[in-house]
Amino acid sequence: MFKFGCAALAGVGVASVPAALAQAVPDIRVVVTATQQSEDISELPASVHVIDQTATRHINSLTSAEEIVGLVPGLQAAVANGVQVAYQIRGIGAVDHQALTPTAAAVYLDGVYLATNVQTGLLGYDLERVEVMRGPQGTLFGRNASGGAINFRTVRPDADQTSYLQASVGTFERYDLASAVGGSLSETLHVRLAGRYLSQGATLDNVLTDPAFPLGPDEAGGRRDEFGLRASALWDVGVESSVLLRAHYEEDNGVNPAPRNSSLSVGDHEISVGPDGVQDTDNEFYGASVEGQTGLGAWTLDSLTSVEGYNQQYGFDFDGSQALFSNPAFNANLSYDRDFLQIAQDFSLAREWAGGSTLIGLHAAQEDFEQLYTIWCGVLNPVTLVGSCNYVGAAGRVGPAPASTAPASTLLTDIEQTRTTAALFSYNDFDLSDRLTLTLGARYTFEDIDGSGSGRHFYTDGVVALNNRNGLGAATGSNEIREYRLTGNAALRYRIADDGVAYVSVSNGYKSGGFNGEVQNDATHFQDEGLFTAETVTNWEAGFKATPSATASWSVAAFYQEYEAPQARIFVQFPLPGGGSIISNSLSNLDAAESIGLEGEFSWRPVRGLDLVSGFTLLDTEIMQESDAAGTGNAALFDGNPLPFASEVSLTLGARYEWALGADQRFALQSNAKYQSPFYLDAEGRADRRQDEYTLLDASASWYLDRQGLELSVWGRNLLDEDYAVSGYGFIGYNTFRSQPAMYGVTLRYER
Repeated sequence: MFKFGCAALAGVGVASVPAALAQAVPDIRVVVTATQQSEDISELPASVHVIDQTATRHINSLTSAEEIVGLVPGLQAAVANGVQVAYQIRGIGAVDHQALTPTAAAVYLDGVYLATNVQTGLLGYDLERVEVMRGPQGTLFGRNASGGAINFRTVRPDADQTSYLQASVGTFERYDLASAVGGSLSETLHVRLAGRYLSQGATLDNVLTDPAFPLGPDEAGGRRDEFGLRASALWDVGVESSVLLRAHYEEDNGVNPAPRNSSLSVGDHEISVGPDGVQDTDNEFYGASVEGQTGLGAWTLDSLTSVEGYNQQYGFDFDGSQALFSNPAFNANLSYDRDFLQIAQDFSLAREWAGGSTLIGLHAAQEDFEQLYTIWCGVLNPVTLVGSCNYVGAAGRVGPAPASTAPASTLLTDIEQTRTTAALFSYNDFDLSDRLTLTLGARYTFEDIDGSGSGRHFYTDGVVALNNRNGLGAATGSNEIREYRLTGNAALRYRIADDGVAYVSVSNGYKSGGFNGEVQNDATHFQDEGLFTAETVTNWEAGFKATPSATASWSVAAFYQEYEAPQARIFVQFPLPGGGSIISNSLSNLDAAESIGLEGEFSWRPVRGLDLVSGFTLLDTEIMQESDAAGTGNAALFDGNPLPFASEVSLTLGARYEWALGADQRFALQSNAKYQSPFYLDAEGRADRRQDEYTLLDASASWYLDRQGLELSVWGRNLLDEDYAVSGYGFIGYNTFRSQPAMYGVTLRYER
């Protein structure tokens, strides 16, 4: 939210170490700016993992937001519909594939809050660092940070910035071009222009499983065609004043990969879908911000004004098969048409004083969201919205008094939502002695959410009627949710000699309730019992961090998280008119859960040029369910289960060795690995929704010609060719979106 606020919660994590050689073994400590003062990351009483520019570049740069997961222990992500990323930190975070609700790990771009889970898809270019903050962030980051916060920071224009041109060629017809040009127009005005273009063919094989039905095109396995452009200008008005302007625009024009149905017998990295569900994607994202800073006596005033928005049109084969169980009636395709706009204003005042520091802030935002959600069978007539066959779930929505004797064919759901938020907060450090510091923070948040919409079914004779499943009333309505929340944090840290810090802390946060934005079945959708409520998390933590030498650091932390009313996607079966059943799913609340764990990170430079980093998270989560969640009729479906995407063991290991080849040449080898123990894809904890353990391995070899400013790298990703689910959902059977296979490439970079 603020350029000093994001690092104010940094702490336990060990940042990726720089790669440049020095005459002596260099210091690996990382300094961050917290509440306008430079502080060693090891001094702060909280947990963060910092990914710097060196780490991201040598895995061929981040091409999508979920790729940071492979570098951070205890961080997982559910990825759906190509670009929608829902992060889970320490097991906290609803696995939700709709864009209407934000994620439990708040995501920021240069301090600007990204309010929906689809906005992070195209941010992976010209990044300076990524900060992953663990645990609820209820003070500086406010709402929707019950699990943590992730801040993507782009390179800031200044007098010392570098320019570069980078080109990559890889397997799967991958072509990646990235560039940034920066300079100073005067002593006080600095500008930068960065861009990226990425083209990639299908990475999943679409294979024939039923010869009686046609097979879809190869691009059903996911085709990427993306570009982005970002411009920024920094004006140093005076000694204590500056204005920073930023603007960005991105497009995604590929094809989202289709899911895989659990009934299919296919190999690794294979899917099998027909032609009618494969659709082109037309997504655009845009935003601009003005960040100002000036001195007011002993205080510093910061202001951040921002606009973010997007338009989306995309879809995919919903049933995940050519013809489910060789029955064309089970064919289902869906599409989304979305528009979103958010406007936000942040102010803060900060100062240091003899016994500590103080920050006072104000936040206000307005968001507008609109969506059309269509689900049909076969080929859709764009005028009548009737499919060439009838969607199997449409008949169950007509109710006891159908509006036509013709078959129901298609479902269309529209929803509009506005959200208004305002918050007042303060973050303070008090030095109780030379070694003991007390941190206190609090935030009071107001939130107003208005939602309205309707669910309709289209008959084959052209009649259109409102859904009315089970005769509970027409699926149209509206409602309003108002939240008043007080959240905060408190911590004590004690400096042990000059190389260690011990701390204890408590913090809490919440993620707001809301409306389900997909199929609206009947009148209960917008009634209070049809809504999901806010979830809250309270985190108790104790940690120790040490820097025994200039070349080594380590940290450990133990935590206990109380999770009240956790939001979860609930899968409920309901009967079809002709027999059998179909799964309907929506976001709802469980009773409670807990997350207990131990985490640690280590960094060591034993000799010049060799950097070793590692980390672990040991996690035990449990859902505590006594009531009947969302009318499933069986609370035991959830009670005692682990939380979704909550591996018991998460391990990372990174190594980089660099040596000189003469006076102006260097060579480097680098690898990063992450082990993820088994986890469940949803809260029901069923065996067919369990992802087995896997290990991700990336590596690169780089040759540097320093005098020419050139770098040539050979790289590989997912070298063990692991095939695993990145998210799932129920329909008829269970469908999962799959990981990308092993990928190899060459990158040439020129930098000056």
